[in-house]
Amino acid sequence: MNLCNYILYTRVNFILKLRMAGDEMVNITMLGTGGNVPSPNRFCSSAFLNYKGRKILIDCGEGTQISMKKVGCGFKGIDLILITHLHGDHINGLIGLLSTMGNSEKRTPLTIVGPRGIKRAIKAMLVLIEGIPYPLNIIENPSGAFSINDGQFKEIEISTIKLEHSTECIGYSLYFKRNRKFSPQNAIENNVPKYLWKNLQLGQTFYIDDNAYTPDMVLGEERKGIKFSYITDTRPINTIPDFIKESDLFICEAMYGDDLDIAKAVKNKHMTFRESASLAKLGKVKHLLLTHFSPSVDNPSYFIENARSVFKNTTIAHDGIKIDLSYNAED
Repeated sequence: MNLCNYILYTRVNFILKLRMAGDEMVNITMLGTGGNVPSPNRFCSSAFLNYKGRKILIDCGEGTQISMKKVGCGFKGIDLILITHLHGDHINGLIGLLSTMGNSEKRTPLTIVGPRGIKRAIKAMLVLIEGIPYPLNIIENPSGAFSINDGQFKEIEISTIKLEHSTECIGYSLYFKRNRKFSPQNAIENNVPKYLWKNLQLGQTFYIDDNAYTPDMVLGEERKGIKFSYITDTRPINTIPDFIKESDLFICEAMYGDDLDIAKAVKNKHMTFRESASLAKLGKVKHLLLTHFSPSVDNPSYFIENARSVFKNTTIAHDGIKIDLSYNAED
C-alpha cells in the first residue's frame, strides 16, 4: 500500500468510526511540514485544528497563509494560536496572518499562547500593522495545564511541557473532553421529568416549581475523550513519554531521517526518525505522525522504516495531509 492510499485508508476509517459513534471529531490539517526554511514542496511548520467550530493554529511558519488558502481553512474564525517557540520557521508567518485576519473582518477575540518572549515578539509585530480590529489576549510561558477563560474552550484541556531546544520551547497536549453517558436509571431515581432528559443531557439546567434539575441528575460515568500531542523542536528528553502518554495522535518533529545524522541532531537539538518513534513507543500512543523535516531530506518516505522498525503505526506528514480523530464508538 503506497503512502497516499495509506493516508486515505486511515482517514476513511476515522470517518466511519465517527458515524458509528455519533459524536464530533477533531479535524487536523498539516499546513507546513518543513524545518528551517520553506521549499517548493514544503512550507514551514504549522498545523490547523478544528473541533466543533473551534479553530486552533499551532505554530505559524512562513507559507502558512498560502497553505490555508489551498486547503480552505479560512482566516476569520481562528480563536487560538499556540506557538512552540520563536524561531522563524515557527513564527515568521504570524505578522501577515494577524493582518489578514483583521482584513477578513475578524472581530472576535484571539488568544495567542507561547513561551517566554512571546509578548515582546507580538508587540514588535504590531508596530508594523496599522492596528488590529479584534481583542488580543496573550498568554506567556504557561506551566503545566491551563485554561482559556473565554468559554469557547471549556471542553478542551491544554497542557504544556518544557522542551530541550536552542531557545525557549514548549510542547502542547490537548485533551478534548467527551460528554458523560446518559443514565436513564439516574434520571428515574432523581424523579426528573422525561421531557427534560434530552436538554439536561446537553448541559442545560431547569428550575421548575422550586425544584432544580441539573445535568448531573441524568448523567452517568465519564467517557474517554481524545488526546492529541504536538512536540517540536527538541531532543528526546525523558519527560516527554509521560506527557504524550496514550495520545490518540502524536505529531512529532523528525528533522533527520538517516540514523547516521545523529550527531547533527544532538548538535542542533532536534531528533531523528528513530528517536521520535522511540518516544511514541514509550508513550504508548496510538499513532505517530512525523513532521518538521530538514531541507536536506528531499524524500522523508525513504527513511520511514527507521521509524516503523521501532513504532509500526507511523506516517510521514506532508503539507495538506488531513487526519480526523473521533471518539471510540464502543465507549
